[in-house]
Amino acid sequence: MSVNSVASTQKRVDSIDVLRGIVMVIMAIDHVRDFIHQGAYLDDPLNISTTTPVLFFTRWITHLCAPTFVFLSGLSIYLQSKRKTKSELSSFLLKRGLWLIFVEFGLITLAMTFNPFYNLVIMQVIWAIGISMIILGFLSRLPYKFLLAIGLFIVLGHNALDFLEAEPGFKAGFWWDLFHHGSFAIYPIAIGHVIAIMYPFVPWTGLMILGYCFGIFFTPKFTSQQRQKILLRFGLSLIGFFIVLRAINLYGDPKPWAPQSTVFYTFLSFLKVHKYPPSLAYMSVMIGIAILALSFLETIQNKITKAFRVFGRTAFFYYILHFYLVHTICMILFFSRGHSLVEAINSLQTFPFLFSIKGEGYSLGFVYLIWILIISCLYPLCKWYDSYKTAHKEKWWLSYL
Repeated sequence: MSVNSVASTQKRVDSIDVLRGIVMVIMAIDHVRDFIHQGAYLDDPLNISTTTPVLFFTRWITHLCAPTFVFLSGLSIYLQSKRKTKSELSSFLLKRGLWLIFVEFGLITLAMTFNPFYNLVIMQVIWAIGISMIILGFLSRLPYKFLLAIGLFIVLGHNALDFLEAEPGFKAGFWWDLFHHGSFAIYPIAIGHVIAIMYPFVPWTGLMILGYCFGIFFTPKFTSQQRQKILLRFGLSLIGFFIVLRAINLYGDPKPWAPQSTVFYTFLSFLKVHKYPPSLAYMSVMIGIAILALSFLETIQNKITKAFRVFGRTAFFYYILHFYLVHTICMILFFSRGHSLVEAINSLQTFPFLFSIKGEGYSLGFVYLIWILIISCLYPLCKWYDSYKTAHKEKWWLSYL
């Protein structure tokens, strides 16, 4: 590889890390809102009939995070495939995927509930990434074109199952929820213990596969200028595809949009796309925005992008810490309102998240203040960890964090 190619590769990886860092920072807004906002557990912030524009977009912008993170995970795996043998890559993805699932059930569930008895176990984005990595570990041995076909088939076709779900009397069982539907589906796993399926994995696996295939544009086969043009065209095309698909209003999302009392709220209904599971419309607009961002970040390097790059290079470390920090702040605020530990424990009988009570909380402005505080606290920790990883590349276990 030439010196120019090496430089291009370094710059290319930086743009991926910067975008990953941006979505990690945005993601924290939604989790702070979940724990701090007074209306978090009372209504859907995307409910057109009750929401406000600020609340709507506070939630809607965070829709960008999960699909971008899954897509970039696939892209990064493709870049790893250029440095590893097929056996090495498959082995790594298997172990990495199992580790992520363990962390989801063990560390993330605890961070979200603060319940050491694990009465509720949560399957969300880290679980979906983990199982998708395991599947991709096997599929990565297949030819590129075959993998691309599988990814397109899943992403373009999985909403056809919505028609079955719309049939009168249809009831989704465990496996259906696990594979496709899983919109906060609750299933008992033991006496006094349940599991919540928030992220059915098949659509997310399809998206990761497409991210993997998209990685070909980040190889030395393409110059920075070529790649930027390709990314720009892909991003605009996906957003255009979303507009046409959503306008037709027949396929691609289980919840069609509808005219509202004003043009603006009709626009909000148009934008309200389905995340659980991720619809074709949802993935199209969010990944379109993400790819456009990659196009712009290709040529931008400054202090701001360097800061986001820190979060992007330590994304998993950041993800775990931010949940514990947000919930700790929630606990402090809970006691500051005069509640006792006994009240917190008793509340678990009706609500699974310790130190949270429905209807109690703070304004959206206060949510944003707490969000800024959390990002400010996490940055020096992530910067230290990034430096530690860079200085200790020989430590194999760091590749799992």
